[in-house]
Amino acid sequence: MNFHYLLMSGHAIYLKQLMAQLNHTGLTPGQPKVLDYLMAHDGANQREIADACHIEAATLTSVLNGMEAKSLIERRRADGDRRSFYIYLTDIGKEMGQNVTEAFSRLEEDTFRDIPPEKVQEFMELFQELYLRMKRNLDTEEPAK
Repeated sequence: MNFHYLLMSGHAIYLKQLMAQLNHTGLTPGQPKVLDYLMAHDGANQREIADACHIEAATLTSVLNGMEAKSLIERRRADGDRRSFYIYLTDIGKEMGQNVTEAFSRLEEDTFRDIPPEKVQEFMELFQELYLRMKRNLDTEEPAK
């Protein structure tokens, strides 16, 4: 199998399983990763969230609008900064973020079930190293024509 197929099919399977675990929450597919990010970076600005979640600014605006409509987040302007909004989780958002964190944990447990912990650690160390290299390659190179 090709790398692109493994990556895309793995992502699709993972997202399907995640959304099945979160189906009772009313979250849409783009919202869990934003909630996950905000759980660790509450008060981040929209650019930081977009960069960390690999979401285009226009798409993030749509995701945040949906989250705001569900009272998961609130947007605040910093003193003197009229251009940037900072995104904060509401109490409901923190509760939902905890649901997301637990769903990700269950999904990771299921993913690595029956795999020895030392193999998981070895895989994660190699995957993180290669991921950073690949990301650097793709962030700095011109797209292939």
